Amino acid sequence: MSAAEDIDAPAESRGRRLDIPKGDPLDGAGQPGGARTAREARAHLHIPLGPARLRAEPAPYPLPEGPLPREELDRLRRLYRTVPGYAAMRDHLRRTGLLALCGEPGTGRAWTGLALLSELSELAGGGVSRLGAGIPHGLGIPHVADAALGSGIPYGPGIPYGLGTPHDSVLPLGPGIPQGPSGVEKTERGHGYLLELPADQADFAIEPLLDRLRAHFAGHEAFCVVLVAGGPAADRLLRGRRHAVPYEPPAAADVLDRHLTELLADRPTGLLETAHTTARRPELAEALGLDEPRPGEAARLAELLAAHAEGRLSEERLLEHCRSFAPDQARAWFLEAGRPGTLPAALPALRAAALRIALAVFNGSAHSLMAEAAELLAWELAVTLDPQYAPGRPLFAARPGASLATARAVHGDGVEDLGDASVPVRAVWFEGRRLAPAVLHESWDAHHNLRGPMARWLRGLCDDPRPQVWVRAAVAAGVLCARDYLYGLVELALPLARTDSPVQRMAAATALAEASRTPEVRPAVNGLLRDWARGDDERERETAALAHGYGLAAGSVAASLEELGRIACADDGRTTSYGVLRLLAGSEPETVLTALTRWLRDTRRPRRDLALLTVLRAVTTRTSHLWGLREVPELEPYAAWPPATAVLAAHPECAPRLAELLRAALTWARSAGAAEDALVGWIRRAAGDERQLTVLCGFLPRLAQDGDEPLDAAAATRIREVLEAL
Repeated sequence: MSAAEDIDAPAESRGRRLDIPKGDPLDGAGQPGGARTAREARAHLHIPLGPARLRAEPAPYPLPEGPLPREELDRLRRLYRTVPGYAAMRDHLRRTGLLALCGEPGTGRAWTGLALLSELSELAGGGVSRLGAGIPHGLGIPHVADAALGSGIPYGPGIPYGLGTPHDSVLPLGPGIPQGPSGVEKTERGHGYLLELPADQADFAIEPLLDRLRAHFAGHEAFCVVLVAGGPAADRLLRGRRHAVPYEPPAAADVLDRHLTELLADRPTGLLETAHTTARRPELAEALGLDEPRPGEAARLAELLAAHAEGRLSEERLLEHCRSFAPDQARAWFLEAGRPGTLPAALPALRAAALRIALAVFNGSAHSLMAEAAELLAWELAVTLDPQYAPGRPLFAARPGASLATARAVHGDGVEDLGDASVPVRAVWFEGRRLAPAVLHESWDAHHNLRGPMARWLRGLCDDPRPQVWVRAAVAAGVLCARDYLYGLVELALPLARTDSPVQRMAAATALAEASRTPEVRPAVNGLLRDWARGDDERERETAALAHGYGLAAGSVAASLEELGRIACADDGRTTSYGVLRLLAGSEPETVLTALTRWLRDTRRPRRDLALLTVLRAVTTRTSHLWGLREVPELEPYAAWPPATAVLAAHPECAPRLAELLRAALTWARSAGAAEDALVGWIRRAAGDERQLTVLCGFLPRLAQDGDEPLDAAAATRIREVLEAL
């Protein structure tokens, strides 16, 4: 070793030998499966949404409350598409006088109910009335409380004191079915009534309520269809199967076609075809971001397509409206969850909100991971609403998969990457690629008091050693930090960076790098990391090094390398070399190799050590373990190889610089031993893969000679022995 190698090195460290770095700063917690998880998290959350100020348009065909005019029923018959099981529903309603349709709002339940009532009431010589979310006391229904008490069911907050008292006085009501005027004075013979139960109807009150309603309407030879939203009440009803049926909506394409035909019936023939052609365009489907629009959304889309075909709506404005569909759904979900005010009555709504938020973070992941995360968040929400109440967990689901329907989600077969292998899982995902970012943004932007429990929840997930958990949580935390950096810094980034958990520090680095994608936020993140890099806090300095390993915060890979070079002067090289190696496995390997060559010739020993340690890591680490926050498709075919081999295969022009760096590591006394061991292991691992071996054999001759500096004899002998043993 030359004297120049020891310039600026303290006396006690001169001659210290470098060893092959073992593992990464997380001791493997970010390696197996991290690449796939990061890629999926980015894909699900990096979707631009519509303008925040664009609100939902009114429903194209609003259903009025009270008696429906004949022309309204005629229009309904023209537009309505028969749903699966319609005939069985009609027969049940005719026989019993009552039918409960259990399904989600916006799926066409009301139209199906009115179609059923219209058909039966027309035969009976009556009309149809829509009662909305309340029973007018003019109907004269006796007290539901009497039925509940008589059946031994406890009288609670979900059962109203009275439904339809005979006088004008209004009795106090719990959160059951409120009384409200709808223009209906009494129950008429042969008439049909559509009633929608409140979303927070207590599940134990639902069956006695429907029993009383059935007896009332059957006694008056009338018909009633009750709309029940998904949740505990619907689950209880569907278990009993006495009055309820699960509602399956009609196909969106059929609804869209029927509404377009109605809207453009008296217009030139070509406009209908124009609207259909526009509906099939990929950019419109991408703007919607929904796998299958619900009937209400299909009707709204028909209005937009008709306006566009007639020239009343521009192309840009049409796509803008389409991009608002998913945010409108998220907004409706959280408005619904905001109604209950106390526990335990609020728990079902809180669990539904928690599930939707957890699914936004874990979209496409194993159902078990998402479900556990949802329960953890539900607990955080519950103790925030009522700190003195410790909620438990329901042990048995009434209907497996029912909770997913409330979140427009489905499950199916999937896989989770474990590095060397993949395992089958029961995966879960939203039925629409825009729903995940819409839910995450709506919960964070529009509901300030949700931020505290969400931040605590994400910080807890970021301490999970499984990359399938902490990587998704960290990416989501970064997305939220970008939306409100001042809040996210204090509640997410700083607490994570200042812990003793290496996984949480890596999560902090990931979140900050993710947040720096936003140009307006990047200068703030870069400044923070610069302060940390020059500070005395080892944890903050390590977080800065890890964050720069993504090549985002400083604005470029070259700028991140400069920061890592500075941090190396106060670091032992383990963390900074890992950051540099992650950049080498990125999209600009030539930039990284140029910096390593410059550091190798630097008079400052920490920078030379950083270059040597990075080279040693390059032949001993697996490329997929060095996942970043950018796509590197050119290295994807070589994800299982060491990054040195992967770079040689994808970028043959990098071979001269890589050879120079490896020669230096093999010939310098301080790194020769470790470099020989690394090189031997590199060759042995390649021996089992013909493609790797071909790349390596084409590269090894470059190490043998470089002008007047031949390869060290001992290193050459060991390499030859390994090759002869293959």
